[in-house]
Amino acid sequence: MTHLLLSLVLSFSVSAALIGQKAPSFKLQNEMGEEVSLSDFKDKIVILEWLNYGCPFIQKHYKSQNMQNTQKELVSKDTVWLSIISSAKGKQGYVTATEAREDKNKYNSNASHILLDTKGEVGRAYAAKTTPHMFIIGKDGKVRYEGAIDSIASADQADVKKATNYVIAATKALKTNAKILVEKSRAYGCSVKY
Repeated sequence: MTHLLLSLVLSFSVSAALIGQKAPSFKLQNEMGEEVSLSDFKDKIVILEWLNYGCPFIQKHYKSQNMQNTQKELVSKDTVWLSIISSAKGKQGYVTATEAREDKNKYNSNASHILLDTKGEVGRAYAAKTTPHMFIIGKDGKVRYEGAIDSIASADQADVKKATNYVIAATKALKTNAKILVEKSRAYGCSVKY
């Protein structure tokens, strides 16, 4: 396993270009074949998660139930979780709507929608580099957080309990109108397979 992880190319990103800026709009098909637009969630907090179930870093968070627990804790009447798959057809991680629906059930995802970005247009608009790569959009439509889900860049499930969950912290701050202490962090994981 260590050799596999060493052979993976870790992609890192610390881009502050979107923080405080209006979130790029988009329309994508979800796992049910329905069109979903970012504008559907006006006046709500929206969390974007770049997803590829084949990535060991995604596996860390889903096999430990960390991602599902984070989703469950944060998804409420004013918070929406959109998992976005930007893997191109023929690339690792690509799925059809039917496969996305099956995977959502298999992994017990609590995401509001799984969105298919097979052309990679939305991923590129957000400069999503890794799976996972997380973004939080405030009720004002502006990007308020960008980066990693947590503070320990590893694929080891044991690290979940020791890590600070940046997504939970930033979302809770937004909900209480408090200052977000970490607005950006270095995203870690597998490269998005555009």
